[in-house]
Amino acid sequence: MEHAGLEADLLRRLRDALPDPAARGFADDAAVLSWPLGLDLVATHDMLAEDVHFTPACPAADIGWKLVAVNLSDLAAMGAKPVALLLGAGIGAGRDPGWAGALLAGIRQAIERFGGALVGGDTIRSGPASVLALTAIGSVPPGRALGRAGARPGEDLWVSGTIGDAGLGLEVALGRRAANPRLLKRYRRPTPRLALGLALRGLASACLDVSDGLLLDAARLAEASGVALEILSARIPLSEDARSSDVPVTDLAAMGDDYELLFAAPASARPRIEAAARAAATPVARIGRVEAGSGVKVDGARPERLGHMHR
Repeated sequence: MEHAGLEADLLRRLRDALPDPAARGFADDAAVLSWPLGLDLVATHDMLAEDVHFTPACPAADIGWKLVAVNLSDLAAMGAKPVALLLGAGIGAGRDPGWAGALLAGIRQAIERFGGALVGGDTIRSGPASVLALTAIGSVPPGRALGRAGARPGEDLWVSGTIGDAGLGLEVALGRRAANPRLLKRYRRPTPRLALGLALRGLASACLDVSDGLLLDAARLAEASGVALEILSARIPLSEDARSSDVPVTDLAAMGDDYELLFAAPASARPRIEAAARAAATPVARIGRVEAGSGVKVDGARPERLGHMHR
């Protein structure tokens, strides 16, 4: 009965806050999408688990935002435009309808900021901890989706935004670093680089989002493309907060949850990439080169640590 009441309350909140014709008032068992004619479908699915990806003390609205953002970051890395979202909410014991309502408020805020529409899903009581999942569906012109494979020796390696802020923000959230609202926001409310991802179609030869650390995700791009990547630590973009921390740049590059875009492109594309970044209002930095071989080097040496699966 407790779950029935929670589910009814969530459905009411969804109908009131996130109306979309495809959802059919959340009254049916499935949504009905009018898919954009002539476009490819791109689908991704990510989960956030309490005590793994967010702390129990994290505000529910921030969790809802991040759940949307991490999935849309995957679409950004493919150069896809968000179309529809499906929510799976396992609400942990002790979480009341007010917590669930704040979660939906965060989801709504992210959707209003970045696009897409919540068109369905399911809700359960999941036991002691909350486990949340989202499926994001996007569209891209035929044959234009970006991917991890395709980088070629001689190309430039680029990254958007700044690196390491979210990892430092996690330390703030865990009480291991002094309070810093900017860093905490970077951890709890990442920004998927959707506009940049769209602009990189036809420019980038390979692309992925940085979720588990710049170095670890660079290794994944290198493996998928069958190449080596040489990164110059002095070129890795850092915020003032990161620069003033006591953390070496190679450790910052091994922290997770940045949700920036890492991509390769021919040197001839530099002016167009810089123009695309300006149009997307997203800074980019050229941090290295694609070379023949395998793996990742930083300043000519293999890094001691690539990264870790994010909390």
